[in-house]
Amino acid sequence: QVKLVESGGGLVQAGGSLRLSCATSARTFSRYVMGWFRQTPGKEREFVATVSLSGRSTYYADSVKGRFTISRDSANNTVYQQMNSMKPEDTAVYYCAADLAILDTANTASTQPTTYDYWGQGTQVTVSS
Repeated sequence: QVKLVESGGGLVQAGGSLRLSCATSARTFSRYVMGWFRQTPGKEREFVATVSLSGRSTYYADSVKGRFTISRDSANNTVYQQMNSMKPEDTAVYYCAADLAILDTANTASTQPTTYDYWGQGTQVTVSS
């Protein structure tokens, strides 16, 4: 069992920045593709970003491309998401997820929630206009 704990959410004005963190208990962190998803009430969970096993490859939803950056720190078993130029439509609960994988890739195959094996409890992000 892998435990994921998100932090860094909060309230920010439009145009501002936040940095989310996801600490994992995974002994073999390097074996997990990591992803960020978000969800608003009444809507399905939406893919935001994913990073490959090595961290060399990333893939983003079109809605956040150029504004969000996902990264991973293997020394601390943590994945981050830097969110800049934030918009009110970025308001959501953000979830971290881990997918036990073999291939060192980050692509459309990692955009489906069903791909992931473990999830965090989520952190609220609110962007005011």
